[in-house]
Amino acid sequence: MKKEQLSKVNFEIIRYANCWEDVDILLEGLNAEQGKKILSIGSAGDNSFSLLITNPETVVVVDISKVQLYLIELKKAAYLHLTYLEFLGFLGFREWPNRIKLFHTLKTSLSEDAKAYWENHITDIVNGIIYLGKFENYFHLFRTKLLPFIHSKQTVENLFEQNSAEDQNSFYNQHWNNWRWKFLFNIFFSKTVMGRYGRDPQFLKHVEIPVNKVILNRTENHLKSEQVANNHFLHFIVKGYFKKQLPHYARSENFEVIKENLHKLVLIEGLAEDACKRYGKFHYFNLSNIFEYMDKETFRKVAKNLIHYSEANAKYAYWNLMVPRDMSSEFPNEVKANNELSQQLTEKDKCFFYSKFQICESLYNE
Repeated sequence: MKKEQLSKVNFEIIRYANCWEDVDILLEGLNAEQGKKILSIGSAGDNSFSLLITNPETVVVVDISKVQLYLIELKKAAYLHLTYLEFLGFLGFREWPNRIKLFHTLKTSLSEDAKAYWENHITDIVNGIIYLGKFENYFHLFRTKLLPFIHSKQTVENLFEQNSAEDQNSFYNQHWNNWRWKFLFNIFFSKTVMGRYGRDPQFLKHVEIPVNKVILNRTENHLKSEQVANNHFLHFIVKGYFKKQLPHYARSENFEVIKENLHKLVLIEGLAEDACKRYGKFHYFNLSNIFEYMDKETFRKVAKNLIHYSEANAKYAYWNLMVPRDMSSEFPNEVKANNELSQQLTEKDKCFFYSKFQICESLYNE
């Protein structure tokens, strides 16, 4: 984003309490070798933690928002000081009787600024930090204010209980896709409402398509598929909690591996290029959907800088949401897209609202 665009965005709030990109396809797409350097966009930190299971040399986590970094610090401290069940309880994946007591256990690992922030936002800790983001509140509004006018609780339960793609498709057409669903969905997921309550208007500045219609189409395709039952993102959106389907970083089989590699996680406030200038070249890049927020000129400049700070055969992973951006098309002599793998992973993406998941590779060879 350009400086004048950034100046209009409020970075004093936590926008995302969870990472809303599917790390399972990110890990598969990057297929990172151990002992390598990874640059990762911070957001809520979840996907950066998950990248630690590759046993990297380091994962440099960068975010322009200091409060998002405070959130990542808090999650990191929870890994360090808590048992697995305490970790789930503290973050909000499970009920827990005294989250403040756990906070006092782990706050010694926080920076002074992060500790002061959370001591002034203790209610967020009491309520469970995975629920506190603006984007999570946007889904809370949808779930509590609109969805009850569309479907009964039993119909919502039945959405996740179909046994096949055929059953799911039939259920969607016969029981879910009524006029109230389409009418209220189109209002709530319009560019105007999303900009005010979900994201930020500046993040949608370069979007030129009818947001509500596009998202409705993607949502319909997913709700007709057999992926619904095991989609933890959808479960959170529609029911308000993750239940048994947990994000990758919070799954029991990954907890100890991530904990053992936490010393390899480095947090940087700033832009991706700032992290590159400080830490040099990287082998792998988790770029989230940062190109979404840039005009064509800024995108080319940022992509060019990232290519410059790439090791031989580096891999780039990023999502397109509403604004098409393709590093390989802009720099065909320096970057090659893995179109077949990108398509396969896009079809498996549990974050169904994205248009495409891109995997590209640097053509630079040593």
